This record gives sequence, structure tokens and C-alpha cells, in this order.
Amino acid sequence: MVARLRGIQQDVIHFYRQCIRAAMKKPVETRPHFIDYIHSEFGKHKNLQRKDFTTIEYLLRVGNKKLKMYSQPELKDIH
Repeated sequence: MVARLRGIQQDVIHFYRQCIRAAMKKPVETRPHFIDYIHSEFGKHKNLQRKDFTTIEYLLRVGNKKLKMYSQPELKDIH
């Protein structure tokens, strides 16, 4: 039986996919930098409790701001 994702879990998965899609729009030679950054940012919080909704919602808000900034076409690389 497959567990169904609910609410905030779906939001996190959706946000992760948005980040990867944005990285795929970057130049081929710098895509790995963006993908590595995404993985490291998500990895920092992998041990966060699933029911820590306040922190997760805060991280999603901060992440969305970063995504908006990093999605700008003039930004070609990230270090």
C-alpha cells in the first residue's frame, strides 16, 4: 500500500520540483551547481520533524523567495 502525501508534504514535494525545473532552465554547464545547491539546502533540513509545521512553512516562504531570485534569467551561475 502506498502512503498518500498530505498538505504540507505535498507542498514540499511541489516546491522541490519547482526548484529542479528552474535549475533545468539554466545553462547546461552551470546546471550541476544549481542542482547541488538545491540538494544541499534540502539536505540541511532532512531531519526536521514532519509535524514541525511552523518551521516547514517558514522554510517554504524563504525558499520561495530564493527560488524567485535564482530563477531570474540574468543569473547564470551559483556558487
